[in-house]
Amino acid sequence: MSAVTETARKVEHSFYWKFNRFLERYLPAGLYQRSLIIVIAPIVLLQCIMVGIILDRHWDNVTKVLARSLSREINLIIELYDKSAKTPDDVGEIEQMANKTLRLNLDIEHNAELPPPVPTPWLSMVDSRLSAYLNNSGKPFWIDSTGKVGYVDIRIEVEKGTVFRILAEDERAFAANTNSLLSWMFMSMLILLSIAIVFMRKQIKPILELAHAARSFGLGRDVSDFNPRGATEVRQAAQAFLNMKERIERHVDQRTAMLAGVSHDLRTILTRFKLELAFLGDNDKVMALKGDVEEMQTMLEAYMNFARGAGGEKAEASDITRMVEGAVKTGAKPNSRVSVDMAPDLVAKVKPNAFRRLIVNLIANAARFGEEIAIRVKAKTNRLVIVIDDNGPGIPANMREDVFRPFFRLDEARNQDETGTGLGLSIARDIARAHGGDITLEESPLGGLRAVVRIPV
Repeated sequence: MSAVTETARKVEHSFYWKFNRFLERYLPAGLYQRSLIIVIAPIVLLQCIMVGIILDRHWDNVTKVLARSLSREINLIIELYDKSAKTPDDVGEIEQMANKTLRLNLDIEHNAELPPPVPTPWLSMVDSRLSAYLNNSGKPFWIDSTGKVGYVDIRIEVEKGTVFRILAEDERAFAANTNSLLSWMFMSMLILLSIAIVFMRKQIKPILELAHAARSFGLGRDVSDFNPRGATEVRQAAQAFLNMKERIERHVDQRTAMLAGVSHDLRTILTRFKLELAFLGDNDKVMALKGDVEEMQTMLEAYMNFARGAGGEKAEASDITRMVEGAVKTGAKPNSRVSVDMAPDLVAKVKPNAFRRLIVNLIANAARFGEEIAIRVKAKTNRLVIVIDDNGPGIPANMREDVFRPFFRLDEARNQDETGTGLGLSIARDIARAHGGDITLEESPLGGLRAVVRIPV
């Protein structure tokens, strides 16, 4: 393959890429708006083409015919005048024929001359057409198509001192009804666009309802009132979503039941351990065993929380202010300096128990490595944002995603909850994503780590 062909291909690919970038940047993001553009653009383009054809064909051709007819009638009157004896009776007869028979509104002016030339209007076809045909008479003439509304003023010097002034109606000189024609075309375009908008809205609405139902289900909200409707393909997609929703709910119910059974059985065994150890006294070996049992129970709760995530819990309107205040008491240490900035009585629709666990884990991580904690909670543009800063050692930028991996146990990485199992941030992110949001880690202005929770509400 030649170098020229390769270069041409690169240029073509670059242009295509730039064109796609242009469309992505300037086209609306919504499906409804894009669909309207797909429907409206061809209609508008077609109407513009039709208007161009009409202006080029209809208006030009009609103006040509009318201007030629008017010029021939004027040339006829001039020829009759030239062949007449030019007596008052002959002139009066010619004037009467021009006014009554030909309706030219002829006024013969004596001892007169042509006015100074007037500027020809831009793109005026009537002036150019009339001028071309009136040149056949060989007489000096003067035309003004804009001086008097509704008329074309034509003056011809038939002989020295004698001027024929003709006030012809504009509809006799050019296609004067073009504006009404364009108005009708514009009205038809509006009607077509209105029909297209109404039809497109009815077609797009089921898709928007499906997207809203999928988003609500992802946020743990009830979507039992959603019913498939619309075009066949949309109904098939909606039915597939409902089938997937049923499978997920069945899976969650089964996992919840299994976790409840496992939790009950293991807690029963640990309870028996505690009872048996209680009868053994309080020597050093027994105290060590009791500590191991307590640690085992705490770790069991952490593992169950990780496996449970936010499953099985429905989102409901919750008092975020009270939730954060309670999480501070649970997650912060007695020597922690905690500042909280949030609006009073802040309410958002979340899964309360899971979301409380998320906040507690983040605050506990901040308190474990920092003495100063700053918490800021705000709601903006349908999004709840919680920012937790600390003055601890922080996390290197290349490890901020690793700490979200389950059981990532690196003390400096701080992926731990109160049990030290390496699940704290993993549980928090799973809960955030179950709400349709996420958690990101950044460098804190306090010198440590900043955890940012963003949840759509």
